[in-house]
Amino acid sequence: MAAEVMDNSSWTSVRDFTTRHLSLNLSVDFQSCRIAASAALTVEALRDGLSALILDTRDLKILQTTVNGQEVKFTLGNKHSYKGTPLTINLPYKLLRGQHTVVEVIYETSPEASALQWLTAEQTAGKKHPYLFSQCQAIHCRSMVPCQDTPSVKSTYYARVSVPKELVALMSANHDGELADNKDDSRKIYCFQQMVPMPSYLIALVVGSLESRVIGPRSRVWSEKEMVDAAAYEFEETETMLKKAEELMGPYVWGQYDLLVLPPSFPYGGMENPCLTFVTPTLLAGDRSLSNVIAHEISHSWTGNLVTNKTWEDFWLNEGHTVYLERMIARSMFGEKHRQFAAIGGWKDLLEAIETFGATNLLTSLVPKLCDTDPDDAFSSVPYEKGFALLYHLEEQLGGPDIFMGFLKAYIQIFAYNSVTTEDWKKCLYTYFSDKTEILNKVDWNTWFHSPGIPPVTPHYDTSMDDDCISLCKRWSIATDVELDCFTENDLKEMTSQQKIEFLALLLLEPPMRLNNVKRMQDLYKFNSVKNAEIKFRWLRLCLRAQWEKAIPLALEMVTVQGRMKFTRPLYRDLYNFEQAREQAIETFKKNKPCMHPITAALVAKDLYLV
Repeated sequence: MAAEVMDNSSWTSVRDFTTRHLSLNLSVDFQSCRIAASAALTVEALRDGLSALILDTRDLKILQTTVNGQEVKFTLGNKHSYKGTPLTINLPYKLLRGQHTVVEVIYETSPEASALQWLTAEQTAGKKHPYLFSQCQAIHCRSMVPCQDTPSVKSTYYARVSVPKELVALMSANHDGELADNKDDSRKIYCFQQMVPMPSYLIALVVGSLESRVIGPRSRVWSEKEMVDAAAYEFEETETMLKKAEELMGPYVWGQYDLLVLPPSFPYGGMENPCLTFVTPTLLAGDRSLSNVIAHEISHSWTGNLVTNKTWEDFWLNEGHTVYLERMIARSMFGEKHRQFAAIGGWKDLLEAIETFGATNLLTSLVPKLCDTDPDDAFSSVPYEKGFALLYHLEEQLGGPDIFMGFLKAYIQIFAYNSVTTEDWKKCLYTYFSDKTEILNKVDWNTWFHSPGIPPVTPHYDTSMDDDCISLCKRWSIATDVELDCFTENDLKEMTSQQKIEFLALLLLEPPMRLNNVKRMQDLYKFNSVKNAEIKFRWLRLCLRAQWEKAIPLALEMVTVQGRMKFTRPLYRDLYNFEQAREQAIETFKKNKPCMHPITAALVAKDLYLV
């Protein structure tokens, strides 16, 4: 269906083999922080004469390999800094095109596995039991499972997970029962089945003292018991959003749609693991940013999980479309003005990402080249918001949101269960709008896809919900000491949480505020004591840029009590740039590093110039 492409982030050859099914047996050991495991891959040969299979691994201890039950030799190549180590398994006979064989690897994970975070009991809300969770996107699954760790390969999977019987295991799959562990009566086995083919980065595992509450006919929310009731209340609109998404995009094919509220060290706002969306506890603040994240993760059930980017260079296909669909759900629930307002906020996020990377940095291209780049280093708002900006521009050119949604629905139906490239997407667009090729030919595709920096077209959004934010921002950014008395606590009275976030985001695009202005803002608006993480994050950034020393302990606290990279990395960068805070920031990071998620810790170390 699609053109043959290389995935520069993987050792495996997708031209030779593809994995059709994966069967996992995992035994989770909290004492050693290891998983003892076996992975049986049903692979299909894609050409004649193949005598070896190469899989991706990272820090795995390989104990044995078999092919159809027969033990075979294997070799591990040299370790690469982020791609890990290629595992070459010798086949006992040459395979013919179309032939299937079962390759089993018996192995152990490392305590340093980049996909896994092991939490001690003290690091959990309940303080009684340890906790384990995985984060495989982008290329970390290979540290948990030897596999073809590329989004161009999709397979079904079955898993059996042995854990201490006082704990619960969950995976990105539908439950398939529980068993006694015959080897150890202090443990039990949870079984899972995923019948929809999916890429390796969506394999997810969590083990902890978890409880659930029913929040809809096909949904539960899971978390530690200390948070589960609050989470159930916050996520009560889940089924409404699922139905809105189905109206836009067609049936939800994954069966269950559960949510898991993770401990605070989880590095992302959400992760769209099929059947079990992971979300950050920083969302439990009762405002619309929660709806945005859940709408985003629900949308991934179609764009990302059902239709997947073929390589990480095409990541915008996952995220740009998902942001577009998330905002279409908001449009159907709250009206077009809310979609426009969200788009304005997204555009500012894009401008800030471009400023952070530098306008000539090739990682600000929509389709960046990742030959020698870890996909984690390329992660930013660019694929999300530059991708959305392109889709919104096309929507305007081609006849509006309803007409463009017709294309997106067709795109999902055509490529469902497959992985695609940007070129595949573009051909699909031209085919669907075959009567509008003149319009499409006027789009500067090369600049949109391959040029760094700001997109070639600046979108014009309805600013009616933004005007109050813009006006207040202008007043604060130019106010002199004499004019500070003109502001009152009523300035924000009529603003929603999203508008307060937007107001602070606008100020962050201005030159640093005067210290007296920041102090006066705190006196009136009491931002230091706000619970909403999105507001608190932007407020602390404003304070640090204004060189307000009182903000240093508050910022250090925020980077310690939660680990969401959206908040943690910019705050650490701003602390580093504030000379009086630099040493404290580095000391805090070094002290807290053992408790941080490995992905977050590695990237913050780069932000602080420690590597």
